[in-house]
Amino acid sequence: MSPPRLPTTFPLPTVPLEEAVQAQFRLLECTARHFEGTQLFEADAGVVPGPGRPRTTARVEAVLADFFGAEAAALVQGAGTGAIRSALGAVLDPGDPLLIHRAPVYRTTAVTLRGLGVRTHEADFNDRASLESALAGGEFRYAYVQHSRQRLGDSYEPREVLELCRTAGVRTVVDDNYTVFRVPVSGAGMGAEASCFSLFKLHGPEGVGAVVGSRRLVGRVHADNYSGGGQVQGHQALDALRALTHVPVMWALQSRTGTEIAERLEAGEVPGVAEVRLANVQDRALVLCLDRPLARELPAYAARYGAAPYPVGANSRYEVAPLFYRLSGSSLDDEPALADWTVRINPMRAGAGLVLDILRRALEDLYAANGTGGGGGAGGGGRVA
Repeated sequence: MSPPRLPTTFPLPTVPLEEAVQAQFRLLECTARHFEGTQLFEADAGVVPGPGRPRTTARVEAVLADFFGAEAAALVQGAGTGAIRSALGAVLDPGDPLLIHRAPVYRTTAVTLRGLGVRTHEADFNDRASLESALAGGEFRYAYVQHSRQRLGDSYEPREVLELCRTAGVRTVVDDNYTVFRVPVSGAGMGAEASCFSLFKLHGPEGVGAVVGSRRLVGRVHADNYSGGGQVQGHQALDALRALTHVPVMWALQSRTGTEIAERLEAGEVPGVAEVRLANVQDRALVLCLDRPLARELPAYAARYGAAPYPVGANSRYEVAPLFYRLSGSSLDDEPALADWTVRINPMRAGAGLVLDILRRALEDLYAANGTGGGGGAGGGGRVA
C-alpha cells in the first residue's frame, strides 16, 4: 500500500530571530509607558469603580493595545475561544449573516458560532473571485477570518482577504491563535476590527485570552463583561505580561528549528518518512507522512524517548518537550485519509537533534513491533519555508 501524497502547503511567514529580539525590546518599551515603579510587583482584584475591572488588568490591556498599534484591548476569560466568543458576541446578533472560509471550522469555533445563532455563509478565501462574488452582494456586515490555516492546502494571504473585505465595507474579526507573535503582523495590524488570541498559548496563565482592536468593539466587550466573576484579575494579567516578555525570541527559535528539521528530513536523514511539509496546522508544525499506515501508534512510541504524546495548550507553559501528535480535527475532517499515515511534530523548546533522534528511535521500535523494517528517507520534495 502506497502512502497518500501530502498537499502542497503554504506556511505563513515567520519573524526572523533579530526582528524577534527587537519586538521583545519594543514590548518592554510599551510596558514602561504604562507601568510605574512597583506596579509590576503589585496586583489588585475586583470590579474597581471607574474601569470596572482591576486597574492592573487595565494597564496590561493598555500595553497590548500599544504594542499591537490598536485603539484598545480587553483581557477575557476562556482563552482564545473566549476571546473569539466575546468579540463576535459584541458585534453580531442571532440570525446575523457571517462570512467565513469554505473549510472545516475549528471545533471550538463551531460551538461558538452555533451558540451565537449566526447564519454562516462560505466563500473560498483561496479564490479571489469567489470571495469578491460573496462580498459583492452587500449581505454581510462582518467576516470571520482564521489567520492560521484551516486546510493543509490553504494559500490565501490574510492581508488580501482583509483588504477585499474592507473595500466592500465588511468589517473583520480575526482568529490570531497560533500566529500572534509568530508572524510579522497580526490581524488588527492588517486592518481587522479585532484580533482574538489565547494568552495561555503564549505561556500565560490558564484561561486568559485577549481581544485587541477598535475602541468600539473592545468597549462593548468590556461592557458585556460586567460581572466580577468574569474579570481577569490583576495577578493573572501580570502573569500573562511577564510570560509575553520572552515569547517573541522563543517563537523565532522554534520556527527556525522547525525549518531545520524539515530540511534534514527532506534530505532523507530518518528512514521511514515518505514526505514532510511545514504547515500551519493550528500551530506551525511539521507534517510527516510515514511510508506505512502506522501513524496513530507513533506518538506512544515517541513518548518513551521523552516526547509529549498530546498537547496541553499548543505552546503553553507546560509544553517544553517536542510534541508528536495527530493532525488537528479540522484538518482530518478535510482529508480523513491522512489519519493513518500522518503525524505532526512541534519541536517546542527542543533542538533539531533531539527531535530527529526521538523520531528515528520511535520509528525503529514501531516498525519492529509490527514486523517491518524501516523504510527509505523522505522522497516527496516537500515544500519547506
